[in-house]
This record gives sequence, C-alpha cells and structure tokens, in this order.
Amino acid sequence: MTAENAALYINNGDIVGFSGFTAAGAPKEVPTALAHRAKSFHDSGKPFKIGMYTGASSGFSLDGEIAEADAVLFRTPYQSTTDMRAAINEGRAPYFDMHLSHLAQQMRYGFLPKPKFAIVEACDVTEYGEIVPTTGVGIAPTICQMADYIIVELNRNHPTELRGFHDIYIPVDPPGRRDIPIYKASDRFGSLSMQVNPAKILGVVETHRHDEVSGFTPLDKITEKIGQNVADFLVREIKAKRIPKQFLPIQSGVGNIANAVLSSLGSNPDIPPFDMFTEVIQDAVIGLMENDKVRFASGCSLTITPEELSKVYGNLNFFRSKIGLRSQEITNNPEVIRRLGLITINTALEADIYGNVNSTHVLGSKMMNGIGGSGDFTRNAYLSIFTTPSTAKNGNICAFVPMVSHHDHTEHDVHVLITEHGIADLRGTSPIQRAQIIIDNCVDPLYREMLRDYIKYCPQAHTPHNLAACFAMHREFYTTGTMKNVKWEKYV
Repeated sequence: MTAENAALYINNGDIVGFSGFTAAGAPKEVPTALAHRAKSFHDSGKPFKIGMYTGASSGFSLDGEIAEADAVLFRTPYQSTTDMRAAINEGRAPYFDMHLSHLAQQMRYGFLPKPKFAIVEACDVTEYGEIVPTTGVGIAPTICQMADYIIVELNRNHPTELRGFHDIYIPVDPPGRRDIPIYKASDRFGSLSMQVNPAKILGVVETHRHDEVSGFTPLDKITEKIGQNVADFLVREIKAKRIPKQFLPIQSGVGNIANAVLSSLGSNPDIPPFDMFTEVIQDAVIGLMENDKVRFASGCSLTITPEELSKVYGNLNFFRSKIGLRSQEITNNPEVIRRLGLITINTALEADIYGNVNSTHVLGSKMMNGIGGSGDFTRNAYLSIFTTPSTAKNGNICAFVPMVSHHDHTEHDVHVLITEHGIADLRGTSPIQRAQIIIDNCVDPLYREMLRDYIKYCPQAHTPHNLAACFAMHREFYTTGTMKNVKWEKYV
C-alpha cells in the first residue's frame, strides 16, 4: 500500500510506536503522511494528535514532521529535532523523559498506554511474519508484540543481507525473568528477526530512503584535547592496574565529543584493541573496526553517515562478524552493564562543583534532548566518565556552577569529569575535596577564582552551599547574557 493509505488507518487519539534508534532505522514515509493527515484535519477544524513512542530520537521525517503538524498527544522517551524540542518547550507537546532501558518493559507492565499501531522499518518481511529491522532496533520488538496492528516500511535502500546483524530478544517479565546470557560483547543468544503474527500486518509500504543521519562537524582543538585527556587517563588507569591490561568494553555517547574520544582511543598505542557495548555505533567505530582496533561493537543502532554505511554494505560479511544490533532493553540493561564492567563515557550539559551532572535542561527549565541512556550506563558502570567543554557561548557560560540547575546524575555515580583543561578523578573524595579537584583541573581559568570565592560565602557544612547565591551564575546569564561578571555580594 502507499504511505497515504497506511496513514488512513490511524486516527486522532491513537497510540503509535515507531522503530529505530536515533534516525537509524526510523520509518519515514508513513510518519510524513501522518503529519499531512493531521494538517488536513486541523485545516478542517478537527483535532488530530497521536501518542508517540520511539526508541530514542528520530529523523525529521518522523519527529520533525509530526511536531510541525502540531500532532503530538504525548511524546517519550528522548528526542533531538528542533521542531519537537520547540513544541515541548512551548507546551504544545507533552513530554516525559525516561531512562531508555525502562520504556519497553514499562509498556509491557501496563504502566504506560498500550500502542495500537507499530510502524517499523525493515529490510525484509516474510509471509510467516518475520520482520528484519534495518539499522536501528530501539523498542521495535516490544511494540510489534503489543500493538494490534503493524505497518511495515520495507526500505529497499537496505539490503536483505542485513539479516544476521540483529540479535532480537524480549525478556520475560517478573516473576519469571531469567538472566540475560551475555558474558562478552559479541555473545548472541536471540533471534535474527522479529517474529509476529502475520495477521497483524496491515500492509507494506515500499521505500527507498536513506537514514537521516547528518555528519558531525570537524574536530576542533577543544574536542581533540578532551579526547586526548580521556585516552591519557585510561592509559594511566591501565598502568595503575585499576583497569585490566586486556582492557574493558567501552560505552560512548553520541556526538562530536564521543567521536573525538573514540578517535583518540583508537590512535593511542597504549590502548589495546577493545570491544564496545553501547547504544549508538558511530562513524568513528567503522574505521576502528577496519584497523582492528575495535574487535566487536554491540549496539542499538548503526547511526553512521551514508558514506560510512556504504562501506559496511560493501563488505557485509566482514562487518556482520563485528556488529550486533539489539533492542535498548538489552544494550542498556543494568545487569549486563554491571557484569561486563563497562567504561562509560557520556557528555554533561552542566556539572556542579560537587560532581552532580545535568544532562537535559538548559537553565534548569528548557528541555534539550533527554537523559537517554546515560543514566542506565552511569549508575551501573565499572568506571563512569563525563566529558564537557569547560565553557560555551564564547565563554559566556561556564559548564561548572555551584549547583546544577537540573539534576540527572548524582555525585554518587559520577567517577570522573574531563574537560579540555584536565581530569577530575572524584573517586574516594569528600564534597569539599571534589570541589577543589574540579575547580583546579576542569574549570576554565576565567571562572576558577569565581567558584573558589563562592565557597567562601558558604557556611561550614559537609556540602557547603549558600542557598541565596547557588544559582547566581544562572541568574546573571539569564539577565545579562554572560556569567563572567558575577558578584556574589549582590546575591548573598
């Protein structure tokens, strides 16, 4: 059927689950047709909004088009498009942020509304109800299991030979749940496809669309230095025998800093070849596989640019032995993360001088993207690292403040903070010691004395704070556009 005909099945108030994880593996044609359907309803003065479950963020053809059409009844668990972010922060799209490992199981538990429709992208679908995902899995296995109806986007841009890349498994719900038998990143124990009742498949929409994965901006001096600092720190940990000499699996977040970190790990001769157990497999990983630096990468999506994807599709047998794509309920599973002993590397939006991290909210109120999987990995890591440039907006924002304006990761879970200036190893330190280490090693020199002065205005305590002044840097930026000129006397 056509995408337009498929969209006719979905009506105002319906709950829809989508495949994919980031723009990889996300459906494109049917969501766009849905957005057009919503606009036609709105033009006629009729309501049209849908509840939206995705694996994580998606491409413009999904999140962007539906947000632009003002067709969001609710949205979870993570997003990153400009239009959806604007709709959320303007109150037009009710949004609840969630740990990515929680979504599928909370749907099955009945904590969240049941999806009526699943719209999934596939590279193959059979008359027996086998659906082979493309480059992203996300929550597709669970929504296909739970939905009353399934619409398949059969994307001919992806070869059917992707069969064999996936490892599909849905855990049994308590009290019958068993352990997940992953003892190294490359272990496979699930199915090669999603098996559904073929009677649930309403139709197949054939497409020829690239994943809407944009390239990363070139590395600059700051991101390169952060990457080098991460690699140098891990080498020191190996030499100190706090990391085994054979190394441990890596989890890395998304974006330019993550790519810089992976590049630095790959080029450092003192870092041995390693596995990855992560969410998103990015461009840098493909080159590291070709150079035998990454032995195997387990992830939820192959979020790589068309140029890198063509390399994979040009050598499928090689990469099939090096890449495993699973659902986020498995990639982000706390039991497996703890068992494998992951070194986790994620990006902070903001941190405070005591080691608490804000990953989600600008000035404590405006949603950026969401917590994603950073909480899943950080809380359960062997060694948890957060990276961030020390400043933003041409130095007008300091990434380190007295108290984070929104709290996602507590000081109890954050082991190490790294910026272009240095490394703050917070393990085994008191709050006052942490503040000294962070200010001395991670904060930009422009703001070091300012933060030291803040502590002088705090009463003696286990975690010194002046509640009248702890948000002064945020308030100063909000009113003047810079944090550079904070005078604590004005606030205390």
